[in-house]
Amino acid sequence: MVWKLIGEGLLDVGEQVAAIIPEFAPNGKEAVTVEQVLTHTAGFPFAPLGLSKMLDREQRLAAFGRWRLDYPPGGRFQFHLTSAAWLIAEIVERRTGLTFADYLHERIARPLDLTSIELGVPVGRQPGTVAPMSATDRTSDEQEPDPWGPWYLSDPRVLAAGEPGHALVATAADVALYFQALEHSGLWKPEAVAEGTRIRLTDHPHGEQIYGGGDSRRTSMGLFVTVAGPDAGSNLPSTGSPALFGSAGAAYQLGFMDPETGLSFACLSNGYPLAGYDHSRRGTALLTNIANLAADLTD
Repeated sequence: MVWKLIGEGLLDVGEQVAAIIPEFAPNGKEAVTVEQVLTHTAGFPFAPLGLSKMLDREQRLAAFGRWRLDYPPGGRFQFHLTSAAWLIAEIVERRTGLTFADYLHERIARPLDLTSIELGVPVGRQPGTVAPMSATDRTSDEQEPDPWGPWYLSDPRVLAAGEPGHALVATAADVALYFQALEHSGLWKPEAVAEGTRIRLTDHPHGEQIYGGGDSRRTSMGLFVTVAGPDAGSNLPSTGSPALFGSAGAAYQLGFMDPETGLSFACLSNGYPLAGYDHSRRGTALLTNIANLAADLTD
């Protein structure tokens, strides 16, 4: 969505976020730029936003103001697991007049006829529409998932709230077709896609492995998307071209497009370990093998 706004001249990545969302400025955040938010270098990777604030825009805006910097903007590459996406959602609404979910539906999913792609599925419509999360490693009924991992998405209210970083639902086929649409549909200007996939930094993500840090390979960042680049970090396939871009998610999810081969691919799963992430040798190899085999399907 941000790439679309850039292509339409509605957003410049050099803008300060506070100029778009004045409520965000307190506590020294007035210097944070849109580009820093999009490259996970803005300085507030763990800024909190609980369920009650998700459901109410005024509470979200008040929370933005209370957020504090953990390090100076631009000073460190560390994945902002949910905070950056909430800001992006508000930026889209300020610049278009549509909520993030409505913009996704009206300007992208519906024109492309990708009808399964949806954010904010109402609670009453989730049964039969959204595959329930399933534990892949539960050995007894007494075991409980880690509520701070992706399992918070198992709460129907969170999915209905449309948490923009993780609560989108879709079929794998529609996600793969979405990647094709970026290149071929005409909804995005080619120069905007080129700008979105241009590598801004290549570095080891900071922080604990469970939060996206500690990768043995460096990760290259475009605008809110990982790019294979020289190291193919963050579980992107190493069998594609350096221009391949996409994202791998917890625990067994992956989507990417290789503009040099024309191949797009998506793997989605409703199976999760109780911790939410699988950093075992088997879990890491599983996603790596799927990614590499998929990227090699060019004939």
